Amino acid sequence: MTLNKIVVGNLEVNCYILSTKSNKAIIIDPGEDFFKIDNFIKKKKLEPVFIINTHGHIDHIGADENFKLPVYIHSRDAECLSNAGKNLSSFLGSPYSFNAQIKSVEDKDNIKLEELSLEVIHTPGHTPGGICLKCDDFIFTGDTLFREGIGRTDFPGASSQDLLQSINKKLLVFPDRVKIYPGHGPDSTIGHEKKHNPFLS
Repeated sequence: MTLNKIVVGNLEVNCYILSTKSNKAIIIDPGEDFFKIDNFIKKKKLEPVFIINTHGHIDHIGADENFKLPVYIHSRDAECLSNAGKNLSSFLGSPYSFNAQIKSVEDKDNIKLEELSLEVIHTPGHTPGGICLKCDDFIFTGDTLFREGIGRTDFPGASSQDLLQSINKKLLVFPDRVKIYPGHGPDSTIGHEKKHNPFLS
């Protein structure tokens, strides 16, 4: 297994490329900059098989359509792919929607590709269908949990109460050594966030 991070778009989204020993790949949150992501994939001679969106906001789904791949997303955020109001792109003046081959996921599902297995952890709060993805001793936390920060809850469908409950009951229960790879900003660990995240004290 190999993990790479590509920072994309004006909001500096972390797009993650997780690849197998045979160079098949999962793309997590290809927000913008399709050509930047695609060039990286071609340079590494990877074969992307599907996309996973940690949630349905435009900064995380913006390049989905270009790849022409199946998209895994939680059922409660699936409408974001076809609804510019739900994915917030209409508020930014550039409405975006498309018809994807959607693979809806739910809490505790496992998304597999050869030796890779990612467990879906439903973490509503930033969006109703926000998810995190646990693989071995690390978790992709999307816009649920950042290094010393948490996701915004001032958008339609968001809930600060739900977000804090998701973090406390579904993420902070993991051992301190578990690494987190958030949707924006630097990596962290569960232990660091327990000690230093001002929103969780």
